[in-house]
Amino acid sequence: MAERRRWSEEYPRWFDWVLEAAGVYDWSHYPVKGMGVWLPYGYKIRRLVTELIRRLLDETGHEEILLPLLIPEHLMKREAEHIKGFEAEVYWVTRGGLHELDVKLALRPTSETVVTYMESFWLKSYKQLPAKYYQIVSIFRYETKATRPLIRLREVTTFKEAHTAHADFEDTERQVLEAIDVYKRFFDELGIPYIISRRPEWDKFAGAVYTIAFDTVMPDGKALQIGTVHNLGQNFTRAFDVKIQLPDETLDYIWQTSYGLSDRVIAAIISIHGDDRGLVLPPIVAPIQVVIVPIPAKSEEDERKLRDYIEGVAKELREKGIRVHVDWRQGVTPGYKFYDWELKGVPVRLEIGPRDVRNGTVVVARRDTLEKRTVKREEASETVLRLLDDISRSLRERAWRWFRSYVNRAETVEEARRILSEKRGIVEVPWCGREECGRKLEELTDAKVLGSPLQPPEWVRGARCPVCGAPAVTSLRLAKRY
Repeated sequence: MAERRRWSEEYPRWFDWVLEAAGVYDWSHYPVKGMGVWLPYGYKIRRLVTELIRRLLDETGHEEILLPLLIPEHLMKREAEHIKGFEAEVYWVTRGGLHELDVKLALRPTSETVVTYMESFWLKSYKQLPAKYYQIVSIFRYETKATRPLIRLREVTTFKEAHTAHADFEDTERQVLEAIDVYKRFFDELGIPYIISRRPEWDKFAGAVYTIAFDTVMPDGKALQIGTVHNLGQNFTRAFDVKIQLPDETLDYIWQTSYGLSDRVIAAIISIHGDDRGLVLPPIVAPIQVVIVPIPAKSEEDERKLRDYIEGVAKELREKGIRVHVDWRQGVTPGYKFYDWELKGVPVRLEIGPRDVRNGTVVVARRDTLEKRTVKREEASETVLRLLDDISRSLRERAWRWFRSYVNRAETVEEARRILSEKRGIVEVPWCGREECGRKLEELTDAKVLGSPLQPPEWVRGARCPVCGAPAVTSLRLAKRY
């Protein structure tokens, strides 16, 4: 198996290097801080990721829409808690050409206010519910902390936000569970390990009743929030006076949920699966699933036979639905091509030369373990299909093994602080449930709270809060985080 890179200071350098060297994302040249450019290869990865989440949402009855980018100030201000939560991050447009605008316009930081306003025109009866919308768009937030490519941005270019409307609270709770299940399926397909937590009251989404978060751990041991699900209750619809008629002909405010993903998903794919040679892409989001590298022939006749042989193999693979590229580049050695495609994380490489043509064979190399073997030509397609499935499974299992080793328990503040200092990762401690103790744990460990398990874990029975000594009612998850 390829050597895994070391943690700590090397990871940020590795991440910047692989984004540039593999042609994923140009972070260093665009002259606005916190904004980058998707390069062709990276954009193909992005497209495959968005196609996956689109499929999962479409299968569960969501419908794609596209809302305007600009939001009038008076809409942003309608939900007081929401605008307070975003007021330090909003970009405002105040001029159009040579003219001052009569109304300040916000560049969309998220769309709860806009979709609620539009639902006041679209939804009139319980018979229209549940309504489930989503869009994949850019959002803008004035990120004042140190920006990082794909992780901490001022323009988030791959923001999937879903917005749902319901007739009662019980249906929003059902929708929250559905959203969690969609995200679990999404991250499982990508081989990204995660922990699911209910965010604390003091750090939930602005305007939500509560927030559920998915977090993973990056190679430097820091936690990264990769997805959120919010039960909004009636907070936004009350602010916008959006009501529907119920079966008994009374009127009530619509109940809502929202949930989002961002570019961080792609950062997690790159970081969690990659190694010292570059990207290691799960086959489902690899722009090229199989690359065929010809080993040059010495005669024109052998070269012609080689080309026909390779094109025949490629045709069979494409007929199986596999994304294939044949690297016919001239003036570049096979060794250079091997390096190049390993850097780009192509899951399977086929090496075919004149000897393979004579013997009726194909050399198969897998990117995740770098193992090679020779198979018969007639077995190539089925071998590749099985290998792609095995690589997906292997990457997922390897990532989960590593992730679980970075989720630890601690009974005391001192133990939690030691683990977070020496190893980082996620530390779970018993918690009495009081906000003051949760905030104190953040202060004493110099970490951030991710939240609590959706159900209190068995292991906290009989344990005590390390801050106040009261009986624990659940656990609290702490981590150094982005």
